[in-house]
Amino acid sequence: MGRGPSIEGRKNASDAKRGKIFTKIIREIGVAARGGGGDPNHNPRLRTAMDKALSANMSKDVIERAIKKSTGELEGVEYEEVRYEGYAPGGVAVIVDCLTDNRVRTVADVRFAFSKCGGNMGTEGSVGFMFKRLGVITYAPGADEEKITEAAIDAGADDIVVYPDDRSIDVITTMESFATVKAAMEAAGLVPGHAEVTFRADNHIKVEGDAALQVKKLLDLLEDLDDVQDVYSNADLGADAYA
Repeated sequence: MGRGPSIEGRKNASDAKRGKIFTKIIREIGVAARGGGGDPNHNPRLRTAMDKALSANMSKDVIERAIKKSTGELEGVEYEEVRYEGYAPGGVAVIVDCLTDNRVRTVADVRFAFSKCGGNMGTEGSVGFMFKRLGVITYAPGADEEKITEAAIDAGADDIVVYPDDRSIDVITTMESFATVKAAMEAAGLVPGHAEVTFRADNHIKVEGDAALQVKKLLDLLEDLDDVQDVYSNADLGADAYA
């Protein structure tokens, strides 16, 4: 019987994954600071990126350095935002958001991932109309549903979704009101387990069997690319994708 990876090997893999997450968050902080200034009190996008960094246990020194590089106080690399759209097997729609300093490299990597997994890239806007940009503030099972609902309504949230399988809760906001609603929920003593501005599909496509495995493989490949920040899809993947 073969042995599993050593403790050192598992640690190195974990460190590499953590480093990749940090790199992506630093890029996100940089683009937000360059576009809206280095003061998170007047730049909601930067505040959201900083919250993500802190939740990933990134130090304040690293965050401040990333901001200074983007605002010109320190020398740094400039990244631009690029979005690609396409289809995975089974007609699944996919949006890929990237931050890159080399568009040629990035588009080649994304196109290769689609091609390798039986998908294909589309033109700009080919699938984007199937998704809505919104804020999602998530509370784990066991959270006080009544208190969250009351606070969310008072804060101006668009919707509250309680999932019947585990009673976890999503507070849904517009992209513009996300920071305000999140701050109001936290001020009410309701700190979320996760909060982000994201894309959500209007409708999902159920994918099973080999197609589900290919879709899962594609999404994993895309998420693992250095220049990719976020991957969104309308896939409803069943247990087949995790077999």
